Amino acid sequence: MKKLFPIIAFLAVAAAGVATAVFAYLAAEEANRIKFEATADEAVNRIESRLVVYLSLLRATDAYFSTQGGDVPAAEFKAYFDGLHAETNFEGLRGIGMLGMAGAKDTALLESTILRLQGIEKVIRPEQTENEWRAPIVLYEPLVRPEMSGLGFDMFSDPERRETILSAIDTDEPRATGKLLLGQATGGEIWPGFLIFSAVDDKRRMPGQPTSILFASFRADDLFRMILDKFPALPVHAQVFDGEIAPQNLLFKAEKPAYGTLVTTRQLLVAGRPWTIEFRPTAEFTRPTSQTVPILLGVFGLLLAVAIALLQRYQARAYEAMSQLQENAEKSLLDKDLMLQEMKHRIKNSIARVLAIARQTAAGSADMAEFSESFSARLQAMAASQDMLTRSRWQKAEMGELLRIELSQAFGKELPEGMLNGPKVLMSETATQALGLTFHELATNALKYGEVARSPDTLKVTWGLRQGGSVLWLSWRETGTGSVGQPEKSGFGTKLIDMNITRELNGRIKRTFSEDGLQIEILIPLDEEKTAGAKAKNRARPPKEA
Repeated sequence: MKKLFPIIAFLAVAAAGVATAVFAYLAAEEANRIKFEATADEAVNRIESRLVVYLSLLRATDAYFSTQGGDVPAAEFKAYFDGLHAETNFEGLRGIGMLGMAGAKDTALLESTILRLQGIEKVIRPEQTENEWRAPIVLYEPLVRPEMSGLGFDMFSDPERRETILSAIDTDEPRATGKLLLGQATGGEIWPGFLIFSAVDDKRRMPGQPTSILFASFRADDLFRMILDKFPALPVHAQVFDGEIAPQNLLFKAEKPAYGTLVTTRQLLVAGRPWTIEFRPTAEFTRPTSQTVPILLGVFGLLLAVAIALLQRYQARAYEAMSQLQENAEKSLLDKDLMLQEMKHRIKNSIARVLAIARQTAAGSADMAEFSESFSARLQAMAASQDMLTRSRWQKAEMGELLRIELSQAFGKELPEGMLNGPKVLMSETATQALGLTFHELATNALKYGEVARSPDTLKVTWGLRQGGSVLWLSWRETGTGSVGQPEKSGFGTKLIDMNITRELNGRIKRTFSEDGLQIEILIPLDEEKTAGAKAKNRARPPKEA
């Protein structure tokens, strides 16, 4: 749990920091949305306000025509239109005109009305119609003079215009058409736009005059650019649709590209016609809050989480270090006590071994000089083994090095090349001490009775591992000594060798005497548990002194 606490602390603080950053981000996005909604509302208010002005213009024109009985010559109407200063006061308006509406059989009456009002002859277009009524343009005052060629165009011939004209007459309210491609009647430039129709109060209409219908034409691009881009320009990308949002209903699309993911829609009812306007922000839209604040909050939260986790980790490591130090101190005391106990035990064993060797050497020595020489050599062999164990901190000793040390004491430091041949084998403390004395006794016997002193090449010691590395095999081969027979009586050295191999190490030894020399084979189990068990069993029956 202590190890997991820094991770838990990091996750908790990081989660809190991320949650704060997410909350700040959502709050910033909500503030952006509210501001953009307000900008979109302002754009809608501009559009509605401007359209109210145009509808007021139609009502004023209606009142003007009503006072004139619906019969206004082109010159007077032009003076009226020029007085409006439409270029500055009614930007986006393309022109105002009047339709003369009469039965299809009264086409001549409509043509004479155009001649009376405009002073020019115009044929009603199209010349043939299946409609019961005709509603050609009899009076029109445009911003662009070439558009006068639209005079005489029968708007009743177009289903969209016809339906809107009838709706304006029935409701006695201005009515707007849907999306139209204007300019077809003039044969000039064609542009998307819409018309607004309004029926003139004809109470004062003279007999023989057609019914009068006022209309205003609007070019969508000019109208909406003027509304949205007029100072101060609104940072919105607008798309205006006649009715529902669909590509075929697109009436206007802003040139400025949209920026960001915010989007909102508004519904408008323009002279009885529903519009849908989709707004998106442009690059000029300024966010009320910076997006860097949530990022900084998130980064700060993560850094704080890392700092807290590291602090907890350092505290945990300090606590672990103190615990480990205390544990090591306690273990050191235990190890020291065990070392003292083991040292006592080893000293007792070494003393017992030295005493046994002294007694056996004395029993087999003819005089004091022989005893001193044999006993000193055996003590040196024991000392060499002890020295190897000391250097390895009483862990393991290597077979080849042990052989080289013991044989060097008998045959000199420079051993012949090829005398020793075997892999690296590590031995336990017990095996090292036992084999150290064994190799000393074998070398001493070879020096006394063999040819090694005169010809070192006559001795070959080979070893290896068998049974998967669990058994040590060693071959001691002496040649060049002529016919060798088994001795009738075994001395102390032979008994010491046999005791070390068979009883101390639970191994086996085999001596072969032949005409060519002596060969000794030794097998020792390297399983320390088996060796220790056999050693304990043999200790229960100590060897007889020779």
